[in-house]
Amino acid sequence: MQLISGFFRFLRGGCARSILSGLAAAVLAASAPQASAQSLFSPAIRVNQDIITWFELEQRLGFLTALGVPGGTEAEVRQALIDDRLRQQAMREAGVQAAPEDVQVGIDQLAARGQLSTEQFLQLLGEAGIEPETVRDFVADQLSWRDYISARFLSQARPSEDEINRALGQSGGGGLQVLLSEIIIPVNQQTVAQAERLAEEISRLEGYDAFSAAAAQYSAADTRNNGGRLDWLNISNLPPALQPVLLGLKNSEITEPLSLPNAIALFQMRGVREVSTGAPNYSKIDYAIYYLPGGRSADAQAQAARLSEEIDTCDDLYGVAKGQPAEVLERIEAAPSDIPRDVAVELAKLDRNEVSTTLTRNNGQTLVFLMLCNRTRDLGEDTSRVDVANALTQQRLQAFSESLLEQLRADATIVEQ
Repeated sequence: MQLISGFFRFLRGGCARSILSGLAAAVLAASAPQASAQSLFSPAIRVNQDIITWFELEQRLGFLTALGVPGGTEAEVRQALIDDRLRQQAMREAGVQAAPEDVQVGIDQLAARGQLSTEQFLQLLGEAGIEPETVRDFVADQLSWRDYISARFLSQARPSEDEINRALGQSGGGGLQVLLSEIIIPVNQQTVAQAERLAEEISRLEGYDAFSAAAAQYSAADTRNNGGRLDWLNISNLPPALQPVLLGLKNSEITEPLSLPNAIALFQMRGVREVSTGAPNYSKIDYAIYYLPGGRSADAQAQAARLSEEIDTCDDLYGVAKGQPAEVLERIEAAPSDIPRDVAVELAKLDRNEVSTTLTRNNGQTLVFLMLCNRTRDLGEDTSRVDVANALTQQRLQAFSESLLEQLRADATIVEQ
C-alpha cells in the first residue's frame, strides 16, 4: 500500500516529461548486456514454496527506473519482491484477489497522474522493455493486500465513539497529535513564479531526509535549523481548514503547496498519535502582532530577538509601541477559522506568551513579531468526526499490515541466489 501510494504521490504533481525522462533512462538500461534468456527465468530467490525469477527482478528494476522514483536499487527491489510473495501467499490462502475492473482503474490512475492515456503509458513502458503483466501484477498485489488487510482487521481498527472523542480532545480525555516537518518559502511579487515551481518540486520529494534537506536550504522558518522538524502538535490547535488535509496524509507524504500571505508552505507527516492528556478545541485565540520594518533583514531580526528577551506578556507590547503610529501593533481575538492561515499555523506552535518571527507582510518588507496571548477553550469541535475516525482507522490498519508482514517474514524460509 505504501509503495503504490508513493507512486501516486510522485505522479500526482509530475508531468509526462518526468515519466518520459525515466522511460528514456529505462530504454538505455535495457540496451545494456543482459543474462541469457534461459537464466532470466531461473530462480533468483525462493520464498517458501514460491520462486522469484531473474526476469521479475529485471522487470521491477526497469519499472521503477521508468517511473523515475526512489527504491530502484537491486537490494530494495529484492526485498520488495520478497514482501510481495509473502503477501501473495497469505492472500492465496485466504482466497483474496482484486477484481479485474479495480486493477484496470488502478492502472488508469497511474497513467492519468502522468498526464498519459493508459494506452500511451503501457506503450512507453513497453518500449522500455516493461511487460504489461508487470504493471498489472504490481497494481493487483497492492489492491488485493489493501482489501485483505481491511477484511481481516477493519473491525479491530475502527475507533469507538469514546476514542474519537478523546482524539478530538473532548470528554476530558486525550487528544490526537501530529508530528510534522515544515517548509515556509518566502515570496514577493518578483519571486512568486520561481517559488511556486520550487514548492511543486518539493511536494514531489520522497523520504524524510530529502524534505529535511530542502527545509534547511529553502525554508524561512526557524525550524530550518532542525531540518524543518516540529514537535508534536495538538491537531485542534491547527487551522480548521488544514486539519483534514493533514489527517489525510500517510507517514512521509507531503501536502500540496499551500498559499500563504508572502509565503508558500509545505508540510510532511511524520506521525499521528493519541495522547492521554487533554487536547481541547478553542473558540477564541487572543494574539498580538507588532510590525517591524526591514523584513527578514539582520537588523530586523536582531531587534525582534531583543524585544523577545525584554517582554514577558502581550500587554508589554503596548509599552513598546507607545508613541508610535497605532497601526504598528494589533491585538486580535478571533475564532480559529477567522485567523489567516499563516498566522494560525504559527500560533499552533506556540504556548502562551511565546513568540514567532517567521512571517512577513508588505511584500516581505515588514517582519511580523507574533505573540500568543491566550486561548479560550470551546466544548464544540471543528475537526470532522469522520476525518478523525478515518485517520485513526488508516493508522491502525497500516500498523496491522506492517506487523503481519513482519510475522510472515519471521516464519518464512527465504533463500537468495
